Amino acid sequence: MPAIAPRKSYRVGRSKTGLGLFATMPIKKGTRIIRYFGPILDCRIPEQDEIENKYLFELNGRWTIDGSVRKNLARYINHSCRPNAESDVRPRERKVFIRAIKNIEPGDEINYDYGTDYFKAYLKPIGCKCPSCENKRKKQRAEARVERAKVKARAEQKAQKADAKSSNKGAKPKKLNGHAVAKKSRARA
Repeated sequence: MPAIAPRKSYRVGRSKTGLGLFATMPIKKGTRIIRYFGPILDCRIPEQDEIENKYLFELNGRWTIDGSVRKNLARYINHSCRPNAESDVRPRERKVFIRAIKNIEPGDEINYDYGTDYFKAYLKPIGCKCPSCENKRKKQRAEARVERAKVKARAEQKAQKADAKSSNKGAKPKKLNGHAVAKKSRARA
């Protein structure tokens, strides 16, 4: 049986993406952190199937948890492409627990991967804001800046060479050991 985190091992706080859930004490790998809960919705009932909010957690093809209730602090856990927690879904019990997959230090934000369907529908259009994606975009921007600088330097060198060639056309004849060298024209007889 996995260890269960103490009740006050997390807090809600401000993160880059809005509100997030942060560790207040060390959480060991494999520890059950929090339960994701709320009313259970049945997709076979049209009124419940039409509910739209971003706190819906699908258990299986039929059952979904509506996590929009205020007491559900697990709803503040944000997405990450490199998470430190994962969801432990138990469809028969109709429960979801969030479990640590890495050791989490105090002050670290607790996050898990929301899955490809949610990512494509909600996160991809606006861009993922998780730290790994932010670092990837920073690296790509830095590489693009370096590439633009290289292209600009090449263009400047090319312009300098063109200027040098155009200024040499009207220049004096070249000298070799102090003597002027002129092109010899051969006269044909």
